Amino acid sequence: MGKEKIANYFNKKIENNENLFVPYIVAGDGGLDILKQRIEFLQDSGVAAIELGIPFSDPVADGPTIQEASIRALENGTTLKKILDILETFKEEREVPIILMTYLNPVYAYGIEKFAEDCARVGVDGLIIPDVPLEEESVVADSFTKHNIAFIRLAALTSTEDRLKEIAKRSEGFLYAVSVTGTTGARATHQESVYSYLETLKKHSNVPVLAGFGVSSPEQAHELSNYCDGVIVGSKIVDLLHHDKIDEVHNLIEASL
Repeated sequence: MGKEKIANYFNKKIENNENLFVPYIVAGDGGLDILKQRIEFLQDSGVAAIELGIPFSDPVADGPTIQEASIRALENGTTLKKILDILETFKEEREVPIILMTYLNPVYAYGIEKFAEDCARVGVDGLIIPDVPLEEESVVADSFTKHNIAFIRLAALTSTEDRLKEIAKRSEGFLYAVSVTGTTGARATHQESVYSYLETLKKHSNVPVLAGFGVSSPEQAHELSNYCDGVIVGSKIVDLLHHDKIDEVHNLIEASL
């Protein structure tokens, strides 16, 4: 399914006048045995896709909340192989697109072609690899294309318009608009320049544009969605799940749509 599944699922949401909401969770935080349950809960809450973070020992793009979740997951014995094995067990039951967020090192260690092949087999629809720049992405992009997996690119606030245009042109599934400078983490406000930046990305992108990093409230989600197609919420979701505040996760999603 891959790219088409993301496009079809997103289009249904957009046709229903819903903002696209993509939660980020760390696979294995709280134990791998609850991963299926968490994915089903988020799917039932009306999300557009689920970004599933692969725990990594050196997560350069992640703030303290997600770093701590990654440490907990690794201490629970979480591995990339175990995550893929669990995803395979209920791939036929899932409707929501699954996006894996990982770094290049685990993919390289797994074997790039084998990784792409296994992702396709277990029902992964898209991949985000934040430490692969445009200039070096051919090392993975060809394998992802071969297996029809969307390679989702990240755009940075600090990039020139020419670079943003090139990133927007290449992105598949959706374009991940990093809406702050720095690492992930909940923030109270976003700087004014983010709005013109999102408008620039929308102008050049052929796929939906979602704003991520620093989004933690329905108010922020609605404000940013005035300039793009929706949001990705990570640290806030990870923190609420860690403290078993399931109802608050559902309420956050519902209020943000």
